[in-house]
Parts: sequence; structure tokens; C-alpha cells
Amino acid sequence: MNLVDSSAWLEYFTDGPNTCHFAPIVKASERLIVPTIVLYEVWKVVLREQDENAALQASAAMQKGKVIVLDARLAIAASKLSLLYSLPMPDAVILATAREHGATLWTQDAHFKAMAGVKYFPRR
Repeated sequence: MNLVDSSAWLEYFTDGPNTCHFAPIVKASERLIVPTIVLYEVWKVVLREQDENAALQASAAMQKGKVIVLDARLAIAASKLSLLYSLPMPDAVILATAREHGATLWTQDAHFKAMAGVKYFPRR
């Protein structure tokens, strides 16, 4: 399984320099999980920088994967990871979701750089 975080989705949608790393993962939607917090973050940025139609298209593409809702168990796991790694709440939820589902986390976010189970690509 794979989890593409918000930074990687936005890179993919804007066809940025690191798109080559994320496109194959995004296109393999049968192996993709998408936390609701990632839907939130991407929708917000696309709506702010483009328009609602673009946000709807991004959301539809993301929902081809399996959407994972934040429940009580996942929230507790995320809070522990937040304290352990000094992560902001969204990043802790993303990491907890990846670990809960045995997924590789694909990202450009430096918070995750040295963590196991993460494919990190620095922003260019």
C-alpha cells in the first residue's frame, strides 16, 4: 500500500519537478490510501490557488484510492507520534495512517525525511 501526502499530491497536480516520483504511485490507485486530512489540505490549497472546479477534480482523482477516515484509534496513535517526533497534527495523522495500513509514505515534507517506511524527495 502507498500513501501520498499533501505535498506530493500538490506536486503531482502542478506537474512540478518531482512529479516523476509520485505519478506512478498516484496512478496505481488500487494500492493507494488517502487520509481525510490529506483531502482537506489539498482541497484547501487548490481552491485558494485555482477554483472550486479544480478542487473538485483534484478531490475526484484522490478518491480513486481508498479514503481513510480519522477515527478514535487512529487519533490516539497520531497523538503519540506527534509527541514522539514533534510533528504537527496533520503530519502525525498522515504518519499514523501510513503505519496503521502498512503503507509507504511518499512525501516532500522534511518532517518525514529520516523515518522508516518513507520515500522522501526534497523539493526542487
